[in-house]
Amino acid sequence: MRDFWHDSGYHLLTATAEGRLGLTDDFLRAYLMRPEIRPVEDSCATERSLHESLMAAPRRSVGEPEIAQLRDPDAQDNYRVVLGFRDHLLDAGDIESGYLACFTGPAGAGVPPLFLDQMAHVILRHILDGTGDGLRARAAELLFREQRITTQDGNILSADAETVEMYAATGGFGALGQLISEAQTPLRSVELEVLDERNPDLYWGRDQAYDTVLNLSFTGGGLDALCRVLEAWVRHFLAVEVSIQPVQQIRDERWVWHVGLDAEGSALLNDLYTGEEVDEARMTRLLSLFRLEFRDSRVMRPDIAGRPVYLAMAMGEDSRLRLKPQNLLVNLPLAEPA
Repeated sequence: MRDFWHDSGYHLLTATAEGRLGLTDDFLRAYLMRPEIRPVEDSCATERSLHESLMAAPRRSVGEPEIAQLRDPDAQDNYRVVLGFRDHLLDAGDIESGYLACFTGPAGAGVPPLFLDQMAHVILRHILDGTGDGLRARAAELLFREQRITTQDGNILSADAETVEMYAATGGFGALGQLISEAQTPLRSVELEVLDERNPDLYWGRDQAYDTVLNLSFTGGGLDALCRVLEAWVRHFLAVEVSIQPVQQIRDERWVWHVGLDAEGSALLNDLYTGEEVDEARMTRLLSLFRLEFRDSRVMRPDIAGRPVYLAMAMGEDSRLRLKPQNLLVNLPLAEPA
């Protein structure tokens, strides 16, 4: 059993009878210790008192009049955001329900994207609990961390965007590198290591560094790992079994349904489906197509039961990949509950 992604907060949660992630006071306290909320030297006495009381009872109700008493307007806004998110989770009852509610109704409309990514992070840690496959763990990062895509020798390489920016600014030497960079002194080139089916164990021990590159080339282990993660994601939330495989093109005269795994992929599939002309520049940003099939067609809408669902993953003009894993949860053609 490998422990990984300690930064997700998984160790602070508990499993429900349904196999979902139940809230604990310690998990809620972790949000109260965020730098936006934790009192600083010049915090007023009212703010310190509020924080102390919430650390003691993180589920206690806090009304707007109490927040309005804080001296710092920024602190007021931060408390509104964090406590609003806390209340959203408490109303939902578990992390998965809270995540889904952000896309299926008005209750989660105000949840910041950062918190959406954090929920996906800890849910994926739960889904992958017990895995020994470093490729799958690295592939799962695509569902909650923005990636920077490059091509090299015909391979599609996915690196963590934040890590790439850090290395670009500091050469991998942190604050010292930043100082050297500002002094216009050349930095040693630091190359991130590529993770594939030959070295999956490289991931372990570096799981929170986000400094490995995933090869997403067709038929490669990285793309296969991503497919397995997406299958598990659907299974965990929707309790249905699907098979997802990469395909090089869509040759289907009866193409009836598609889902983009990101905004670029959605727009591209929409245009291809309606016969719009797609220029070469957009097509080069297409990273992969997939064919999704339901193991049991009876869970699908009757009018398209048995037909495949096509997926697309594409980077933006800035070479960034921003997956929206919620698309697979709310846009599949499932039959209405009986």
